[in-house]
This record gives sequence, structure tokens and C-alpha cells, in this order.
Amino acid sequence: MPAVNIKLRWPDGKVSTAYSPSTVVYEHFEAGHSYPLADFLSLAETAFNAASERVKQVRGFYCSSAMDSLAGLRLLARQYPARDARVEVLDLLTQGADQS
Repeated sequence: MPAVNIKLRWPDGKVSTAYSPSTVVYEHFEAGHSYPLADFLSLAETAFNAASERVKQVRGFYCSSAMDSLAGLRLLARQYPARDARVEVLDLLTQGADQS
């Protein structure tokens, strides 16, 4: 199952990477797009829950890595209380031989 590393830029310019065990995140994020922080977190919740569910369908168990990534994003987001804070998706990088 291919995985995706999502490269992000936070409101203060800090760059981080989040791991998704599934390419389903392509349905929720677009490289080069900037999201209001609240919208980003909502999309992240949907995307990483879907990724974990995809792993369950294939492997028979939910993915703790997807949930760890989501928790890490929530933790980082707490640093940016400004209402106009935005998160930019810099890139979505697929890993794995099969990129479907």
C-alpha cells in the first residue's frame, strides 16, 4: 500500500511533514493550496480517518500512524491561535511501488 508524506508550511513559516498510510489524502488536500487553520484541521481529521479506514480494509486493523499524524497536527495547530492563521500544503509525496 503506497503512503504519502504531506509537506506543510505553518503560519510562522515552519515546515513540517505528516505521514499518511494511504493515498486517500489526495482527495482532501491539494499541493500548493493554503487553507484556513480550522478548515485544514477539519480536512486533516477526515483525511487521516479515511486513511486509517483504508488500512483496515486492506490489512484488517486501523492504522495508529495515521492517528499519530493527526494528533501531531492538532498539537502543532495549538501554537497558532490567530483567526487568520493558514496552513499551506507544499507537496504531497507518494512512497511505494504501487502508486494507486
